[in-house]
Amino acid sequence: MNTKKSLSILFAVMFLVMVGFGIIIPVMPFYAEQIGASPTQLGLLMAVYSLMQLIFAPMWGRISDRIGRRPIIMVGIFGLALSFFLMAFSSTLWMLFAARIVGGFFSSANMPTVMAYVADVTSEEDRGKGMGIIGASVGLGFIFGPAIGGIFSQGSLQTPFLLAGTSALLTFFIVMLFLKESLTLEQRSSQSKKRVSLLKGLQGPVSTLYILQLFVSLSLSGLEATFAYFAFERANLGSVELGYIFMIMGFAGALVQGGLVGRLTKKYGEGKVIQLGIIISMIGFSLILLTDSFITAAIYLTIFGVGNGFIRPSVSSLLTKRSTTGHGSTTGLLSSFDSLGRIIGPPLGGILYSVSIGLPYISGVILSLIAFLLYQVYHQKSKNSIPSTY
Repeated sequence: MNTKKSLSILFAVMFLVMVGFGIIIPVMPFYAEQIGASPTQLGLLMAVYSLMQLIFAPMWGRISDRIGRRPIIMVGIFGLALSFFLMAFSSTLWMLFAARIVGGFFSSANMPTVMAYVADVTSEEDRGKGMGIIGASVGLGFIFGPAIGGIFSQGSLQTPFLLAGTSALLTFFIVMLFLKESLTLEQRSSQSKKRVSLLKGLQGPVSTLYILQLFVSLSLSGLEATFAYFAFERANLGSVELGYIFMIMGFAGALVQGGLVGRLTKKYGEGKVIQLGIIISMIGFSLILLTDSFITAAIYLTIFGVGNGFIRPSVSSLLTKRSTTGHGSTTGLLSSFDSLGRIIGPPLGGILYSVSIGLPYISGVILSLIAFLLYQVYHQKSKNSIPSTY
């Protein structure tokens, strides 16, 4: 199989998926409000999507181990397209909730299966590079999506949802026509016979890496939920300036994941890169407390974004090398822990912010420190069993 070609197709697939996802982000609050949602209901509308991903990502990952990656990616993307069209034609709140549940259920198949595909087609030496390329495509999709959504929402709030659905359908056909299956029949059949339980996937040293990712996700989502308020309070920054700041941060993160992660993991191993990422994130969190202008906000948030960009692809790479439960099961579990962090992080960040506006970022430093210590725990445990990439 041509690894370079497969990674290029996966890059395009995840970029388009995330553009579609990003398109609806700036529109969703106004669209839900137009249908009659209260702020609390809007929060639930956002949370239910992550909740579905938390519950079903491991299931899709395990199924992809048994029947192959390509059909699961196709099902996930087609279901996502369906959810966008359902949202576009929702006239009541329950229809919007149903559409979000459908979207969360099906889209939970995409990320773990794509990461498992990358693990299938890359050598252990190049695994970090492959995971970084997918991370970069996700980051870039998130940059362009909201900008497109904002532009096309000016005529009608329905248009971005139709656009997102069309983008997902286009992606479905790209996968159907150009993406080859990464698992041979023998590999699928051997995974079907194994039937490894999810609990087994959480045993041994690798369990610490899942918890590490949970803390990283918690700190990131807490920042995302509160930074707009913080930036307005400290530097009087509005939505336009924030859009530019998050765009700069996204580009920096994508550059790191698309270029640096692969080189550094190849040279020093995933462990060193994970630790470097956590340390840079901690510095970023600390500096954010000193924000007093657009320039400082952009610089400090970008430092944090660069650090964060090192972590996820390196954790994914290390887990797929160390876990014995199949790549799909492993990446599905990782996505589940990620989703749990995204569910708990925003309300936790909001509560901390209401106590003191700097508290979400102080807690970010603490959560990053815990993640750093968790890596040391993983390293000590793995020393006694499997050689580590420390």
